[in-house]
Amino acid sequence: MTSTFDDVRNSIFLNGHDLTPREVADVVRRPVRPRVDVDPEALERMESSHGLKLRLIDLGLPLYGVTTGFGDSSTRQISAAKTAELQRNLVRYHLNGTGPDSSPEVVRATLLIRANCLARGHSGVRPALVARLLALLEHDVLPIIPERGSVGASGDLVPLCYVASAVIGEGTVRYLGRDLAAVEALAACGLEPFVLEAKEGLALINGTSFMSAFAALAIEAAKELAAIADLCTALGAQVLLGNQGHYHRFIHEQKPHPGQLTSADNIRVLLDGSGLSRSYGEVLTSDPMPSGAGFHHLDHAVQDRYSLRCAPAVTGVLRDLVEWAEKWVTVEINSTNDNPLFDSADSAVRSGGNFYGGHIGQAMDGLKLAVANVADLLDRQLALVVDEKFNNGLPANLARPFAADDWQAGLHHGFKGMQIAASSLTAEALKLTNPASAFSRSTEAHNQDKVSMGTIAARDARTVLELAEQVAAIHLLALCQAADLRGPELLSPATRPAFDLIRDHVPTVEVDRRMDADIHAVVALIRSGELRKSCKLL
Repeated sequence: MTSTFDDVRNSIFLNGHDLTPREVADVVRRPVRPRVDVDPEALERMESSHGLKLRLIDLGLPLYGVTTGFGDSSTRQISAAKTAELQRNLVRYHLNGTGPDSSPEVVRATLLIRANCLARGHSGVRPALVARLLALLEHDVLPIIPERGSVGASGDLVPLCYVASAVIGEGTVRYLGRDLAAVEALAACGLEPFVLEAKEGLALINGTSFMSAFAALAIEAAKELAAIADLCTALGAQVLLGNQGHYHRFIHEQKPHPGQLTSADNIRVLLDGSGLSRSYGEVLTSDPMPSGAGFHHLDHAVQDRYSLRCAPAVTGVLRDLVEWAEKWVTVEINSTNDNPLFDSADSAVRSGGNFYGGHIGQAMDGLKLAVANVADLLDRQLALVVDEKFNNGLPANLARPFAADDWQAGLHHGFKGMQIAASSLTAEALKLTNPASAFSRSTEAHNQDKVSMGTIAARDARTVLELAEQVAAIHLLALCQAADLRGPELLSPATRPAFDLIRDHVPTVEVDRRMDADIHAVVALIRSGELRKSCKLL
């Protein structure tokens, strides 16, 4: 099951093998979500491993987390009669999360991914448990999940316990815009609390689906950001009267990183037909050296500053890193990542550590660094646009000029405050690039003595992306203001639709006014994909 950037599916069949981050985003964000069902072959696999689990329990074997305690307590065996109660207690003693509540999108993604991982069919759970997760998703009964509390191995124990608690009808959920007792919300949907049997509580919580939810959504947001960064560079090259030659295909074919080539191609296409940026030939011939002169000071540099000239090499890194990270995230959301696993082919139980979130942690640590570098790139471009020393004739801070005898003269500061805000946001994004995956902590009586911190890395990536989106929004607003001052009719045909779309939502700044709502409006355009689509960007 493959999908392009803008594919929309009306239905998805989970089988634990081919769910994509794009499909996750479609399910959790679209107003009318695709229907989600379970593939019949996945149902058969689940039934098989469930039957194997019951047979092994009947043999009286010490099965980890099934007929034994958890973690360092695995030396304590219990009878088969106690297995269901053990699962309920497992859920209850992990309900100690802190911090802000997870967004509805993250909670929906967690439900979908956990259902898909269990549908792979090796966790020993009944198909009815997966059906219950999908029922919560269908009815939008969303467990309230605090963001903090997971060390990323043994999976996301604390956050996923809030999912398990909702499944069994305990705790609080968000339903129809209100916080309700889970049992009330279930009843409103015609559902009874689910009664866990042996291993099913452990199968719900002992996995990487919470961190993977953040990661899958981050992958899709990063794709949008890369496209918007190319748009910003193309607009910046125009309002700063820049050099189109920096994006010539020949240059980038000599260092053919795929992401760099894509960004350079995007920018070159976006600049085609511009009445502001200059071709390489125009750069060389616009200010000829006087005949017989031994020295001539050019009125315009033959090369633009790095934040414009090297932009494909910065955004290209993000593009290539997203492609790499997406492969890892796709594997993770299609994996059996709890413990123990049931091998139906060999009639055996296998204990391991698939709950370790190392790939998510490493991928998200890399992603947040590439995203923060793009935020820094856009912040540097913005600094050029607002500064009269570098912006090639635009007014200081992009404030609309008034005649010297006009009362308004000297009263307005345009985008001065916006540039300060962008600098602050960029600094915060850069600060968060410290690699979370390097901070393993030994815990749980040194049973969990090496952990991934993948959840923290994924949450950080989400936050850095939000900050970068806000930087991009401020920069786009400044670029549109600069285009107003230059003359929007001079923009290239490919970038004019983006300018018009922003102006449909945000007016130009004639005099000083508050602009926080402007930022929110443009961030929404970025996240929805509307800005990218307006320019037909890759």
